Amino acid sequence: MRKACLDMVYELARKDKRVFFIGSDLGIGTLQKFKDEMPERFFMEGISEANMVGMAAGLAMEGKIPYVNTIATFLTRRCFEQVVIDLGLHNLNVRLLGNGGGLVYAPLGPTHEAIDDIAIMRTIPHMTVIAPADADEMRRVMLQSLDHKGPIYVRVAKGGDPIVTNDRIPFEIGKAFEIRPGRDALIVTTGITLKIGLEAATRLRSEGINTGVLHVPTIKPLDYRTIVGCAAEVSVIVTVEEHNILGGLGGAVAEIVSEANLPTVKRFKRIGIPDIFADKYGSQASLMRDFGITTENIIATIKNLLRFQDSSEKLIEPELVKEI
Repeated sequence: MRKACLDMVYELARKDKRVFFIGSDLGIGTLQKFKDEMPERFFMEGISEANMVGMAAGLAMEGKIPYVNTIATFLTRRCFEQVVIDLGLHNLNVRLLGNGGGLVYAPLGPTHEAIDDIAIMRTIPHMTVIAPADADEMRRVMLQSLDHKGPIYVRVAKGGDPIVTNDRIPFEIGKAFEIRPGRDALIVTTGITLKIGLEAATRLRSEGINTGVLHVPTIKPLDYRTIVGCAAEVSVIVTVEEHNILGGLGGAVAEIVSEANLPTVKRFKRIGIPDIFADKYGSQASLMRDFGITTENIIATIKNLLRFQDSSEKLIEPELVKEI
């Protein structure tokens, strides 16, 4: 996904002289063709991320469209004040590309794991927050990023994520996409969790539980109409994200569903990272298993919520998180 993202920056820059690239201590050879062909619009600024955002703001104020790329935790935590004051307050056309959203940098530990980036960026007025599911969707996101008004934060996953989207559902910033309709339960996903959401829905349907899947690549602004419309059709809603359950997709969906005053009560559960630092080192996949961000846990959670709804027995919580 990262390669697709940066390749698109190069393609956009070839066609539009407003496009600039600003990187921070990235690997040798990153966007080498961009550097060779358009050196006057290519900047590699080293470990000075806050200054990078200020540079981008200045360029945007002069009518340029800067694409800023570095590790997601640095863009969101280290540069928070600059992003708020320089970009958000002035509603500038700067694109922040955060490498390693979620648990991608699990081998480097909690300092590099962007488990709170969505929550941080959601709080900034004017900021658009997008988490594509795969490289194909990333290309569609980048095409629309060029002329979008205001700052954008794009959560960039690692390379090699399975392709689960296609052009039959056209991407649009600010829209959620009903991948599969359902009448019993609804799985709401963002980013790479779309894959496990689809797997869970397929297996649940084979057991007679009609489960829908709603993909929400744009976490801000949220597609209120589509989310509430899908939620109204089911009795159980489960959100799935590679992010802290505080302030992320689950919290955002809970906020709008609770205020929609739907005529029937919904059973609701957030699957994600609990309110802890992920201080166990490993791989992205191993930490996702530890936190229950898996197909199996989605299935167990929906079954338990349906059991609780249909009888008087107490809800049985699956083992979501192992000791770490």
